[in-house]
Amino acid sequence: MAYGIDAFSFLNRKFKVFILLIFGTILVVSWATVNRNRSVVANEARISQRVLEDMKENLQKYNIETFDEKLKPLELRIANLENKERKYPPVKYLSEKDRKRILVTGGAGFVGSHLVDALLMAGHEVTVVDNFFTGRKRNIEHWIGHENFELLNHDIVEPVLLEVDQIYHLASPASPPNYMYNPIKTIKTNTLGTLNMLGLAKRVHARLLLASTSEVYGDPEEHPQREEYWGHVNPIGPRACYDEGKRVAETMCYAYAKQDHVEVRVARIFNTFGPRMHMNDGRVVSNFIMQALEGKPLTVYGSGKQTRSFQYISDLVNGLILLMNSDFSQPVNIGNPVEYTIMEFAEMISATVGGKTMISNVAKMEDDPQRRKPDISRARKYLGWEPKVPLLVGLNRTIAYFKKELDKSKKSKLIDL
Repeated sequence: MAYGIDAFSFLNRKFKVFILLIFGTILVVSWATVNRNRSVVANEARISQRVLEDMKENLQKYNIETFDEKLKPLELRIANLENKERKYPPVKYLSEKDRKRILVTGGAGFVGSHLVDALLMAGHEVTVVDNFFTGRKRNIEHWIGHENFELLNHDIVEPVLLEVDQIYHLASPASPPNYMYNPIKTIKTNTLGTLNMLGLAKRVHARLLLASTSEVYGDPEEHPQREEYWGHVNPIGPRACYDEGKRVAETMCYAYAKQDHVEVRVARIFNTFGPRMHMNDGRVVSNFIMQALEGKPLTVYGSGKQTRSFQYISDLVNGLILLMNSDFSQPVNIGNPVEYTIMEFAEMISATVGGKTMISNVAKMEDDPQRRKPDISRARKYLGWEPKVPLLVGLNRTIAYFKKELDKSKKSKLIDL
């Protein structure tokens, strides 16, 4: 009996020790947790204080308050734009059967943007495809958001899938500095790009108009140039990437027309000028106007006896639309048959701008055509088209545009300073 009581007491003592150990463990853990939380809170407080001090230092260092003040006019302008209903140029209403879905490649460029204006104002739905190599979004920004307008930033060297009724294929660098800057890109645009557009036209049964060029005649041995003339082109010269690129594009058009019955139209465009020309595109009109406005000598390449024929942009756009909607499928010259020497043109711009402007002769450009004058008998006969805008009227409008662009450029530089 005594043995049983001793065993019970021993077990009771062990149980009490076990309970004490558990209780002690709980106390230790609780104390550690409280101290750790206090440490974290203290660390967080120190970090917050440091961040606050850094922010104050940055505010002083970078003058954030001043930056906020500069943003206020922009915020106010955005608020005003949001509160105003966007104004678009007037658009004619066309019924569903008359309204066409039209694709314009290169539609953000000089010629393309004016064509887009005319098509939209006539009531059609227009999609512009442009990779902005030479085109500018500002040329067509006044249509962005309109229900009949869509803009795709896309390079036509890659295929594009659309449903359209007509394709105006204008995509290509057109001024010598631009197409000579990247000759391989120019060739690809005029070959692969044209192939892709013809493939699209074939799939959706659309009519395609190719914006070709008077450069397919090269340095012509026939004057004036008729569409039947085959041309005199240097296939390995500095201008060949553009000249031969357009000649191949024309060949592709008529191959598709013959083999796959694609409806094609080909416009051979002669020198064109007007607002939205790039100020530094290197063409004779923009060069002379910019030099005259800045009081610099007008640079004439070679003797200045080489000739050109200049048409205003609105005349060209009218010709392109008439050709697209005509039943005539052979190439058509779209240009002004009135011919001027480069020297005469330089003197005309100098007199129109005013002031005393020198004319300076520099070395002639390689493969520069010596004569350029279109025979527009086809355009007159099959389209009822001929240029309407007198040269001086067009020049005054273009000079006014360039003056405005120069003023914007000067104001922008002052703001940057």
